[in-house]
Amino acid sequence: MTDTQKKDTLRFVLLDAAAVTGRADICALLSDLSSEYVVFPGFCDVHVHFREPGFSYKETMETGSRAAAAGGYTAVCTMPNLNPVPDTPVHLHEQLRLAAGQAVAIYPYAAITVGQQGEKLSAMRQLAADAIAFSDDGRGVQSESLMRQAMETAAALGKMIVAHCEDNHLLHGGYIHAGAYAAAHGHRGICSESEWGPIKRDLQLVKETGCAYHVCHISTKESVALIRQAKAEGVDVTCETAPHYLTMDDTWLQEDGRFKMNPPLRSPADRAALIEGVQDGTIDMIATDHAPHSAEEKSRGLADSAFGVVGLETAFPAIYTHLVKPGILSLEQAVRLLTENPRKRFGIPLCDDLCVWDLQAVRQVDPNTFLSKGRATPYAGESLFGRCVRTIHNGQITFSDETTDTE
Repeated sequence: MTDTQKKDTLRFVLLDAAAVTGRADICALLSDLSSEYVVFPGFCDVHVHFREPGFSYKETMETGSRAAAAGGYTAVCTMPNLNPVPDTPVHLHEQLRLAAGQAVAIYPYAAITVGQQGEKLSAMRQLAADAIAFSDDGRGVQSESLMRQAMETAAALGKMIVAHCEDNHLLHGGYIHAGAYAAAHGHRGICSESEWGPIKRDLQLVKETGCAYHVCHISTKESVALIRQAKAEGVDVTCETAPHYLTMDDTWLQEDGRFKMNPPLRSPADRAALIEGVQDGTIDMIATDHAPHSAEEKSRGLADSAFGVVGLETAFPAIYTHLVKPGILSLEQAVRLLTENPRKRFGIPLCDDLCVWDLQAVRQVDPNTFLSKGRATPYAGESLFGRCVRTIHNGQITFSDETTDTE
């Protein structure tokens, strides 16, 4: 069998197999692979934290990009909670300089407000050409009037507002979901309204301003319902959720910082609503909110650890194991949530990017093997199906794993 004939036996999902196998250059990068593997378009994550500049002890552009490639990703959008915050062209260009030539395509966000302080708009007009969109992720814009100004400006510039929705007045020092686990273990809870209240406010502003609007990491059943209704009314809104909100809830919590993220793991009813949301298209995409911290920052338990978990290297295996194999989502649905949908909404080209997976392989999640500097994952010790065999970006192999797995 020739290499080209061998490639004809590979399974291509959401890809034109004839077009791929007709490309000698791409075929050469696949020629040694087993016919049992599956080839997907390169994954796209619109919500990651690569921590550089400013916090390179947590993650760098290089380590984050390598982790992304190991998870099958070829494009990511990096959030602006950095030092300096990308609120001026000079600050944004420093991030772009660091992003150049990495293992994945990196599209930085610019901040909505100066220093992400929520008091004054950033230099949005000057930033628009180089920013994928505008976000103050990590902090919700508390002022309705300032968010209105941001949306009006973004609409005039043809850019999207990507919102971290959180009402600080409703937090009351909480750090996990205000549910059964918090009540049983004496923890301070974060109420669901702290998320869905700002979403409700912003959806009304979108109607008034015509701004394109995307909601980060939704976690509550009320958020799903609000966005579903807004879409039915023709509002220009999309949203994401993360793998952990679809595969876990607050019954999974342990007294460990690797289960602390913002928003928190919610109730089983919230998880069920999120699953329904991805099934019916209310939730447009899955993003990891990859948020690495140092081991010390995540070693202080639920109350005192930093918010955030890593996710690039476990996202697809978690989705495949918990959602695809049980028949909750089809493989094609899952891949669209990771590829076509985010790229279409954010205008990110696919080019010739591919990732190749062995879906039969089973691995126990070992954070010590991660390419990310971050090690805090709620999936630690869990056996997940799916091994990324190879990632191809811009005609180059950016990740390769030739190991053989056994259960």
